[in-house]
Amino acid sequence: MLEKFANIFRIPDLRKRVLFTLGLLAVYRIGGHIPTPGINADMLAQFFNQNSGSALGLVDLFSGGNLRRLTIFALGIMPYITASIIFQLLTVIYEPLAKLQKEGEIGRRKITQWTRYVTVLLALVQSFFISLTLTNTSTGSSMVTIPKGFFVPLCVITLTAGTAFIMWLGEQITERGIGNGMSLLIFTGIVVGLPRGIQELYDKATTSAWGAFTPIAILILVLGMLAVVAFIVYVERSERRIPVQYAKRIVGRRMMGGQSTHLPLKVNSGGVMPVIFASSILSAPLLFSRASVFGYSFENSSFLGPIFRALAPGEPWYVLLYIVAIIFFAYFYISIVFRPDDIADNMRKYGGFIPGIRPGKRTADFINDVLSRITLVGAVYLIIISIIPMFLISGIHFNHLPFVGPVFDRLPSWMTNGLGVNFYFGGTSLLIVVGVAMDTVQQVESQLIMRHYDGFTPKSGRIRGRRSW
Repeated sequence: MLEKFANIFRIPDLRKRVLFTLGLLAVYRIGGHIPTPGINADMLAQFFNQNSGSALGLVDLFSGGNLRRLTIFALGIMPYITASIIFQLLTVIYEPLAKLQKEGEIGRRKITQWTRYVTVLLALVQSFFISLTLTNTSTGSSMVTIPKGFFVPLCVITLTAGTAFIMWLGEQITERGIGNGMSLLIFTGIVVGLPRGIQELYDKATTSAWGAFTPIAILILVLGMLAVVAFIVYVERSERRIPVQYAKRIVGRRMMGGQSTHLPLKVNSGGVMPVIFASSILSAPLLFSRASVFGYSFENSSFLGPIFRALAPGEPWYVLLYIVAIIFFAYFYISIVFRPDDIADNMRKYGGFIPGIRPGKRTADFINDVLSRITLVGAVYLIIISIIPMFLISGIHFNHLPFVGPVFDRLPSWMTNGLGVNFYFGGTSLLIVVGVAMDTVQQVESQLIMRHYDGFTPKSGRIRGRRSW
């Protein structure tokens, strides 16, 4: 295995890409330690500890812990993800944008440019509400150390510039590095927080936080985490193989075709994107619930207050919307990245067909039907993985439901109130970490195999790697 890892640095282009990626990730981590001017770090940390079971934790996950310290990268890539969702939705419902997307590289560049503009606009709005929240007297004006008139514009400029810089880092990693830049930034933010999660679990073990049940609970959590990792790896590598037969044909003086192959359809073709999209959408209300405009507090509003509280993580309405959003984005994302009509046309051009299925529209319909069924399985898998952190953090508050709430008070407290375990041991973060790690390793492996080196897995190697630098 060490020899296979050493092969990465024997290829100049791949070595340059890997080092470039690591360098930009290091820059991202350095920026995560530069605080926004005028912040009272102790009061901000106390505020986050008091609201650790809210959606703040979810937003802090995608920002890599930068929101907790309100660094210059506090917003993370959430504005970019939200902007991407907006334009991907518009390409489906807005015909001119859909035509622009079909123009190829030129259209893609225009959409990417507009996505950047919307990202900056969203960063301006979110940073403005964050600055209002921190200077709100109802939440404690001592979280800032400078006057409000200076802090608000300074905070808006700093956080917006940080978001634009993160967006640039992600794009540079994607183009000149290895792997998907945005996913790797999220991956880095989660991985650096794992030691803190381990420390918290160790503290609970040493202090017997759960009483006599503590040793058993720790063992169950560790085994559960290993089981979740194994389950994620198994499903991420699972695929539905559709047999494809290519007819024989004569090209010049040579006989071509006549081979049997298969069309692989992954069970979870969308990867972690449906979870990221759903989390991004449902975390947006938090930024508005904590803010106040001209003395008007959204959280204390008689109309908006109950809505924001009902959309907090662990609440039944939040869970329901989260499940629906994951299913929607699983189908939506696969409809964008996977087009059965194009696959059927390409198969027909090269003399390929699915046994028992007519070429053309019948083939496209068959592929679409198979894809719809396995996408539902993939969405259910994502839901199962994503619900695990809610039980670990705060449980699911079925007892807050109107009329039927008292019935659920009879359930064990860990089901309605959770175990208070940091969600670094939950399914969502593990799904992102394992999924991004597998995608990145796969890209590195493909680069190795393309240059006649061994891959990381036993079945991947084609030619043994060269031993000279």
